[in-house]
Amino acid sequence: MKLELIIPTSLNEIPLKSYQKFQAIAKSSNDDEFVAQKMIECFCGIELKEIVKMKYSDVVDLVEHFDALFSAKPIFENKFKLNGVEFGFIPDLENISLGEFVDLESNLTDVEILNKAMAVMFRPIKTTYKDKYSIEKYETTAKYDEVMQYAPLNVTLGARLFFWTLRNDLLKAIPNYLEKVTKQMSLQQKDNSTQNGDGIPQSMHSLKEILESLTKLPNYQLEKPLPTLYLKKKK
Repeated sequence: MKLELIIPTSLNEIPLKSYQKFQAIAKSSNDDEFVAQKMIECFCGIELKEIVKMKYSDVVDLVEHFDALFSAKPIFENKFKLNGVEFGFIPDLENISLGEFVDLESNLTDVEILNKAMAVMFRPIKTTYKDKYSIEKYETTAKYDEVMQYAPLNVTLGARLFFWTLRNDLLKAIPNYLEKVTKQMSLQQKDNSTQNGDGIPQSMHSLKEILESLTKLPNYQLEKPLPTLYLKKKK
């Protein structure tokens, strides 16, 4: 009986849940051939016992296919539909609540809980007007975290990269802003006591160092599906 595979042609055809499952396997195993087989199982939806019957060269072709998919930079998409419901990305990041930001920071970098971050970034769209829209008010990640396990992978990775880049750009801009504020405050208070005048720049300098250190945190790159795979086609 001929084996028929449904091979995803883009990351939008892969649900986040399948990616999370594969990443957990890839991190726990050093057996590249086993990891390659599990990759096909996770992304093509067939059993492992069927994969071991495949030609070796076909397995390598599939590995190269998925490697190409994951090598491309994900494109940010602010809307997507899931089970008939249209979800929209937070439309006004300038007014993001503290709760939203904290939940995003704590769930954005770990792929195992990335669906929780998606439950913060995307919520059902309530109203639309031309290219603008409003989304449900944020409550907790628990409201949509299970649903977001089935979010398209390209949307998920694109949103994560977008938010993380925006966050780091903001942190890089703050030190320059603080420097301007420090100079203005020093000029305004140069007639005050020396103690007060010196305290402000010193406090600003300490805050600037903290913010600069945050931008040096690991730049959480998108996980490669097979970072150490050395399968080669037989000549």
